[in-house]
Amino acid sequence: MSASGTAAAGHVEQTLRQVTPGRYDAYEALLRALATPTSGQVWMLLWHGQAGSPDAQYGHMDVDGHGYAPCVTSAQELSASGWNRSYEVVDALDVARVLYPDHYGLWLNPHAPGGGVGIPWLDLRRIATGLDRQPAGPLRVSEPAIEIPHFYALLTQNAHRTPAVRSLRRAWVQPAFGAPYLAIGLDVYDTSPTAVDSVRAMMRQSVGAVPDGLPVSTVAMSDEFDPVAMWLRASARPFYDREAHAAPAVQNPPGGYGYPPAGGGY
Repeated sequence: MSASGTAAAGHVEQTLRQVTPGRYDAYEALLRALATPTSGQVWMLLWHGQAGSPDAQYGHMDVDGHGYAPCVTSAQELSASGWNRSYEVVDALDVARVLYPDHYGLWLNPHAPGGGVGIPWLDLRRIATGLDRQPAGPLRVSEPAIEIPHFYALLTQNAHRTPAVRSLRRAWVQPAFGAPYLAIGLDVYDTSPTAVDSVRAMMRQSVGAVPDGLPVSTVAMSDEFDPVAMWLRASARPFYDREAHAAPAVQNPPGGYGYPPAGGGY
């Protein structure tokens, strides 16, 4: 292994050693290490084929009903694992882009004492699309308890004047790491640049009614991979519906929505 490869493995493994249950700050540091090109390399275990060949296929693990592709974090860990098939060394960023659309996670060093560390597919999506663009999970999502009727009234009024908007939903999101915030789910008819600009203008015209210090974010209801959008589609009745058709509410899902049970991922 080259000196740069050794340094890359050391960076990932240094952060990996700090990850323990409940240490979401350490887990976020691990995600950042994996998201860094070159220094975030992993050794993917190939069940079929050779590295770079068309028939190459990653291995598979099933943990609590969730699929993961196993990997190791260095040549030393590869040797310790006893893996006797082929492998390929690749940036975890590239692996994340391949795995998350199929709802596959990444499992680091499954041979290690304690079973290694699993990265759920939702966090691979964060790696692939930008860690700072998505909240840190597992998420606790619920109906908002804070009373801000003026904001909702103004937002509803502005939405009615914005033809691109079909409906609006709301949720209170508490990330595992970071400040909680109010999420507004946007269901739109049109995603053309003009329509998107009109929806952004609607939000700008409305957020002035939000109390100081209350963070507000938006989420596209059409995003099939977003955990907040997943919760909103399943559990939130629209507070504005242009077509006056609201789906019946269902019971809120338990725990961190969209993530495996505690112990299955961290």
